[in-house]
Amino acid sequence: MRGCYLGVDIGSISTKGVIIDDQNNIITSSYIWTEGNPVKAVRNLIRILKEEIPDDCLIKGIGTTGSARKLIGLMLNANIVKNEITAHAVGTLTFYPNVRTILEIGGQDSKIILIRNGIITNYAMNTLCAAGTGSFLSSQAKRLGLDVNEFGKYALKSKNPVKIAARCTVFAESDLVHKAQVGYPKEDIVAGLCKSIVLNYLNNVGKGKKIEAPIIFQGGVSKNEGVVKFFKEVLNEDIIVDDNSHLMGAIGIAVLARKNKIGKTYSLELTNVKFDTKAMECTRCSNNCELLKIYRNNELVDSWGSKCGKY
Repeated sequence: MRGCYLGVDIGSISTKGVIIDDQNNIITSSYIWTEGNPVKAVRNLIRILKEEIPDDCLIKGIGTTGSARKLIGLMLNANIVKNEITAHAVGTLTFYPNVRTILEIGGQDSKIILIRNGIITNYAMNTLCAAGTGSFLSSQAKRLGLDVNEFGKYALKSKNPVKIAARCTVFAESDLVHKAQVGYPKEDIVAGLCKSIVLNYLNNVGKGKKIEAPIIFQGGVSKNEGVVKFFKEVLNEDIIVDDNSHLMGAIGIAVLARKNKIGKTYSLELTNVKFDTKAMECTRCSNNCELLKIYRNNELVDSWGSKCGKY
């Protein structure tokens, strides 16, 4: 039997899972939509991955990252739970040890990570507004009657991208509708939207950051050829997009699970595992904290939200 390690990256839009071996080779992976229910999404993810796992694969470590990492970490009895910055950096350094800048645009947030000599020296995230993220692109593609997966290819047809204000989703949508009604070619509108995403990212998330090559572009939006093109043009640098760029967070946490294994094996059988969350308001003091209690097979395993630390 060979040791294998599961990494799960649970985002607000998508849930990614990767299983690697002791040499960091990817055995299998999956990318599905979270659809507002991370517990259900991870159940589906594990079911998909189990169908692809070879018989000689023994799970010796599980790691979780992403916005629902604590919740899913409890669900899977993970041996390590880390934030997205750490996971993306570790995953990238595993395959690109000389990387100096990581650009990442996901479904609901975006981030930049600066690395020097294999160490994170600075980072920034945009989590308050979805402008310029994957969900923003999806909604605009739908508005234009395009498949979001073909959005980038459509942008490459443009010879004269229009200017779109993408600092705010409301302004961007208004600008986009106006340009379409005036009669601008659809490919020029799409290209303008892709370019505005790049400019918005660099002026907000990347503001004040020294972006140096090698530059790796990650997240679901890295699969958009139009956005990649304008990152290259604006930065005047080559942009590396790995085939697994959308899975790098899951890969990174799987690598960390391998490095932090605790000498036990894990089962991926979740059929008979009952996992529930219950919200309540604590009235023991004037804080009136909103608590979330986590139950596994009807047993309280954790809770959070308490300001006084009582729960």
